[in-house]
Amino acid sequence: MKHFIKIFIFILMLFVVAADCASAKPRFVRAEKPQNEVEEILLDVPEDKLFDEDFRLNSPVIKETEEEIQEFREEILFDENSLTAKLVQRMEEEENDSKFFESNIEQEYSFYEDFNSFQKPERKPEEKTLFAKIMSQNIVRTDIPSYLLRDYLTVFPDKGIVEKVQFYTAYRGAFGANFRGGNYSTDYDIATFDVGLLAKMRNSENDFKLVIKPMGNDKAGSYMKGFFGDTYFRNSSIPHHQIILGYSRNVIGKEGSISSQILPFLIRAQISRNFGNSRGLGVKVLGHYDIVDYSLELKSSDRFFQRWFNAGPEFTGWVDVKPFGKTDGRYGKLVLGGGYNVGHNVITYNVGSLYLGYKYKKLWSSFEYAIADGYNSYTPIDKRASGFYGTVGYKFTPQFQVIARYDRFDPNRNVGGDIREEYTAGINYFIKGQALRLILNYVFCRNENTEDSHRIILGTQMFL
Repeated sequence: MKHFIKIFIFILMLFVVAADCASAKPRFVRAEKPQNEVEEILLDVPEDKLFDEDFRLNSPVIKETEEEIQEFREEILFDENSLTAKLVQRMEEEENDSKFFESNIEQEYSFYEDFNSFQKPERKPEEKTLFAKIMSQNIVRTDIPSYLLRDYLTVFPDKGIVEKVQFYTAYRGAFGANFRGGNYSTDYDIATFDVGLLAKMRNSENDFKLVIKPMGNDKAGSYMKGFFGDTYFRNSSIPHHQIILGYSRNVIGKEGSISSQILPFLIRAQISRNFGNSRGLGVKVLGHYDIVDYSLELKSSDRFFQRWFNAGPEFTGWVDVKPFGKTDGRYGKLVLGGGYNVGHNVITYNVGSLYLGYKYKKLWSSFEYAIADGYNSYTPIDKRASGFYGTVGYKFTPQFQVIARYDRFDPNRNVGGDIREEYTAGINYFIKGQALRLILNYVFCRNENTEDSHRIILGTQMFL
């Protein structure tokens, strides 16, 4: 017991030191002469106040300066050591950091805005190596997947129906040390290994996504049945809407519906991994407005192409209400959501979910409850189950985040003495957003019908 606590504290200290070094602000080289009018204003501001968020929010001088920068950003010329350049960089970091928790219920589809706006990069002769170019990228957003080699793996055909294609690879592995009673074991899990492409059709509002999983999926029963991930067409021609046709994730619960590439922890909560985290073949309609989001799905209840359309139909609906959706984020972001999943695959199953999420500045929280009368994540299970989790996280810097979660699950409400509880504490260090990330989790498992256990998991994530 004492040994693994020491190991955990030691690793925790390494993360803290690394985050402290990464967040240290450099001393700025003040030019002898102001570079522009904006620079002249900034020279009158105490240097220690320039990056103080509360001071900037309440300082008319800084607010006026930031407004001028926003208006004339393309015209202002400044050297990289000027205060204007540093303030612009800080503004961009805060703008990206504020997008950490998007209120869109399908965060997995939010990346299309970034993908569709990406333009062909200019090829300039540079002395930097490829590694230096990659590490010099300013990737801060963590609510969507980012890719280190996007500039090099995105193709822009001159002719044809395809306007651009981005190829990518996503990898996430985790080393685990497990302690149960007097027993100790280790394992290594490749949680994600995807090879995929995103394609935008020319002169249209249509996109296409194809993902294959070279490692397969153990839950599929056979290699080829777990070979394909997301494979669908997407149309966004209707304002505020997206139509997804093909093989896509089911919106069964909030955490259960998001991509594993942006999960805050290495392991999903118990209701998410039991009720959700599945894909189905069919059609999905997404709506996105300032104060409400919704998702409606009609699909086959089949999983991993086991029975195709013979499995029966499945309906899934989800609605999010955003009370502060028109307040520009000054009160934070509050999301109240709920959903229902019903279908027939050998058994008839029903899953209901309720969700509350709130984000204010660097503080992020998420709470979800689900109850099921039968469920169908990767195979039909005829049990009445329920569960709840609550997660709280805080980003000390755009790179360094601390998170904690309480997770409770009752696998069979008709049977007593089988409650499973998990207490998880973790650290995320986003070296380059989600594209390059280190993850440290500690999990204490308390089960009523088995011996308690502890687990330390160190994960690495890289998206190319």
